[in-house]
Amino acid sequence: MTDLNIKIEELISQNAQDFEIAKAIKLEIKSYLDSLDEIFATNQGKDFFIKHTKKIDAFVQILYKYLLRKHFGDFLPMSNTIPISLIALGSYGREQLCIYSDIDIMVLYKDIPGFNLKPIMEEFMILAWDSGLKLGSRVHEISEIEEAVKTDITIKTSILESRLIYGSKQLWFHFQNRLNNIRLFNQKEFILEKIAEHKQRLLKYPLDMQANIKDGYGGMRESNMIFWMANVIHGVNNTKDLINIEFTELEYKEYRSSLEYIFRVRNALHLLAKKKLDQVTFDIMPDLASKLGFKDSPNLTKERQCIAKLLGSLHIIHRFSSIIVKKLIRPFIFNTNNISILRSSRTSKNIYIHNNRVYTSYNRKSISLFNLLKELQNFPITVSKFDNSYLYFVSKTKIPSTLNTKEMKIIIDILQKENLYPVLKLFYNSQLFTTILPDTKKIINQPQFDGYHRHPVDIHTLYAIKALSRIKDDFVKDIYNSLNTDEKSMLNLSVLFHDVGKGRSVDHHILGESIFKKFAKSINLDPKKTAIVSKLIRYHNMMNKIATREDIYSQNVILHFTGLIKTQQSLKLLYVLTYADINAVASNIYKSNTSKLLRELYTQSLPAFENVELVQVNARRFAKEEAIKKTKQFEALPLVIKKKLLSIESNQLFLKFKALDIIDIAVKAKDIQTMNYKIYNTSENLIISIIRVAPLNFGFLLGKLGFLDVKSTGIYKLYDDKKFFQIEFNQSVEEEDIPYIQEIIENSFDMSKILKMKKPIIKKDEILIDCNHTEKLAKMQVTTLEQKGILSYIATIFDQFNIEIHSAKIHSTKRRANDLFLIEKNGNFCSNKEKILDLLTT
Repeated sequence: MTDLNIKIEELISQNAQDFEIAKAIKLEIKSYLDSLDEIFATNQGKDFFIKHTKKIDAFVQILYKYLLRKHFGDFLPMSNTIPISLIALGSYGREQLCIYSDIDIMVLYKDIPGFNLKPIMEEFMILAWDSGLKLGSRVHEISEIEEAVKTDITIKTSILESRLIYGSKQLWFHFQNRLNNIRLFNQKEFILEKIAEHKQRLLKYPLDMQANIKDGYGGMRESNMIFWMANVIHGVNNTKDLINIEFTELEYKEYRSSLEYIFRVRNALHLLAKKKLDQVTFDIMPDLASKLGFKDSPNLTKERQCIAKLLGSLHIIHRFSSIIVKKLIRPFIFNTNNISILRSSRTSKNIYIHNNRVYTSYNRKSISLFNLLKELQNFPITVSKFDNSYLYFVSKTKIPSTLNTKEMKIIIDILQKENLYPVLKLFYNSQLFTTILPDTKKIINQPQFDGYHRHPVDIHTLYAIKALSRIKDDFVKDIYNSLNTDEKSMLNLSVLFHDVGKGRSVDHHILGESIFKKFAKSINLDPKKTAIVSKLIRYHNMMNKIATREDIYSQNVILHFTGLIKTQQSLKLLYVLTYADINAVASNIYKSNTSKLLRELYTQSLPAFENVELVQVNARRFAKEEAIKKTKQFEALPLVIKKKLLSIESNQLFLKFKALDIIDIAVKAKDIQTMNYKIYNTSENLIISIIRVAPLNFGFLLGKLGFLDVKSTGIYKLYDDKKFFQIEFNQSVEEEDIPYIQEIIENSFDMSKILKMKKPIIKKDEILIDCNHTEKLAKMQVTTLEQKGILSYIATIFDQFNIEIHSAKIHSTKRRANDLFLIEKNGNFCSNKEKILDLLTT
């Protein structure tokens, strides 16, 4: 500043114009702003604010002193004798001025004859703007200030934080006397209006991963609320003055540490954006984290560390401010008419429940965690809210080093009750959440940078529990109401743990299931309940994915889905869990279209559970798919082959073969244009494997190989109209017979070849045909006496009617043939069912 003062003195001596003075100051301000990054490196929070505020003070003083020199010349009186005071207001007044925040100044004056003050004040405003100081200014005559404040709550709020920058101290002292009157004027109206204003602000800027750190949840405005209330009610000029009056030194220290971090974040945001920015947006997070000194670690990125600390700080500030503000304003919102209501609402000593809200005394002594849990356990299920007085009481609970069996027993009972949200929110806001549920430590303040979730994991979980207790979809609500107590308790646990695995490198569905299983074991949860809840956690996203991304009218999709969840009970629970999970993302995510798709998937899935055998088959297939996905060989496959493999329609292939064998078959099928076969002749038996695109004369093939005893046969539909055949015989052949077998196989692709066969003995009651097995498939099951050539005869009959076998399972035990055919509904089988039966049976 010394150089600037010298420069201005030189300009004055040269009779420079105002614009030249303004230009010199503007260059100095620009030079100062360019140096702020260096200053921030060593002073980031409150210290940065103070240094910046003092620097702006210095620029304001230079401007004002120049104007006094200009107007008074050699007859310049002492500044204290000129009836003008420059007073900082708002954030500038409380020395929390951020780089690009508005510089709020009040020019206070006393209209004394003999002083020509108006030109000085007008030129001050013009010169400040020309110099680059964006002043938010107001001009008041001292005698009018009280009346001006009465008309506008915003003026009163900013004046409460006033600070003298420069000018008449005598005028400032007069102002302070009036300030006391301003503080006491209409206290109750001011308090109630500020509370209403604050509520609206929090509704507009709720907790969000892209937090507004000035006006939003836990932001600087919440901190300001404490000061405004404390100043108006107690006349204190620093919140710290209320230590050991309204809060302890330890409580204040935690709050102040969190506020310091918010200060650091706000200064960094302004520096990075080079403009006023109070929202931590996703695109600025990487630079913000680096600016604040965070570095990537093996487990957490710098962005996650930065935002996790921010979220934690916002929670602490919000909790502290909401409790302290409520304590401060009690005398002003107290209504003597409520005394009788309070007395009638008393349920036990120090506990009052009115309109389903629990109240207690702010002076109530703390109790042990066990006694608190007992108290909560006995509250009516209708309790929907806990007052800040009760929250303050709970926050002082005496926490044991470890939870004992008695405490855990009550916790489990509470967690499985309906209307869990109010109690869970109480635990969260009082910082008991991780004490009650230690497994949730990793998700506390855990951000979700997936472009979908709006809230961090812990808040999302809370909101999912909230959605569960406040279901708005009538169809879902009916399903929930149809559940019994055990099912509702399982639903609570699944919602609580559905995202508990997030924040690590492992898939959170799998890890969440594992974490829950350990928890269930520790509380001796019934194994059946454990299995159901584990499955819900593992597949909690599946219903939404299938409903919104797949053809829910496809029989294969439905069978795959029902095979995954296995029971109608699990379907109901998963439906309600899905509803809660989606609603927890944001209020506008569960739209009518989503609701319709989920309901349709649910409705389409219900009939599938009538066919228990089919559901079991699909469940086993899904398990095999999961095993395939875990193999290195599958991971190495091109994406297109992965998709084709998992799209293979034949369940039998997945049931019969091992994971690596299925991968091998799928890979081999990729390049086949017509057909490919392989003959395996071991010391014990002969196996023929065929993958074909061209039609295969299956009856002819089996008839020509009739000299061999068939042990088992399988036909499996692959992808791209390709099929896989595997025939296993009970004996091997001589090596010189292999060329003959090769010739038979190759001739079997000639569909004109016909082979006369002996008709086997099959009775009508030994054949079961179901034309409604699935939407696309019919089923034929043959259980009869084992006879040579029976399979080749059936295949020949099918060939006559151009019947396409989707898959076949041929098996014999105890001299009985048990053959299963799944047949594609192409119009040739069911329409000719009676003819086929006549040809097959005796």
